[in-house]
Amino acid sequence: MNIEHHPTDEILAAFTAGILDHGQHIAVATHLVKCRQCRDFVSSMEQVGGAVLTKLPPAAMSNSALDETEARLNESAPVAVAKTTPVLRETEIPGLPEFVRRYQFGRWKWIAPSVYVRPIELPHTSSTRVFLLKSRPGTKMIQHTHTGVEMTCVLSGAFRQDDIQYGPGDFDLGDETIDHWPVVEPGKECICLVAMQGELRLKGLIGRIVQPFVRL
Repeated sequence: MNIEHHPTDEILAAFTAGILDHGQHIAVATHLVKCRQCRDFVSSMEQVGGAVLTKLPPAAMSNSALDETEARLNESAPVAVAKTTPVLRETEIPGLPEFVRRYQFGRWKWIAPSVYVRPIELPHTSSTRVFLLKSRPGTKMIQHTHTGVEMTCVLSGAFRQDDIQYGPGDFDLGDETIDHWPVVEPGKECICLVAMQGELRLKGLIGRIVQPFVRL
């Protein structure tokens, strides 16, 4: 299946510049592992940035720059606490990139009929929550929107939104202006990596009833 849905140029530029939130960076990097087109775009942006830097005039250093650098070199490095982080097996999460497999994972938990989430513990502070979302074939999600930005990268299986299919490698962007009402395609469960800021807002009568019980 070809990858049809990609991050915007603005998101890819922010990724290249290193200014994305850490959780969002993971979502975009997950897409890049599968998408040659976006990798080429990022590579072009990096080359442009490098060319701009080489043309900048040299800046004078402060008189204390050398002393400050030496002082930092003499500082004691913090002692790292070793963690045992088993690498997830390929059969557990199809399509999950190797760099994500080395993070700490929580347990799968039920959030709605046929829908489960598995939190990913990030090594750095982030305003974005990153988790795996797994849904069984034929699952119809409750119509919803978001109070912040949600980035979704499909790892395996597929879902359909507004008659548009999202398959492995595809990237979907949601925010408070977009209503989601995805349906998982038949035949295979769908697993996605999701980076979410803000909260989920469920719509309709059923959504209002179950809203207090849904925590992502």
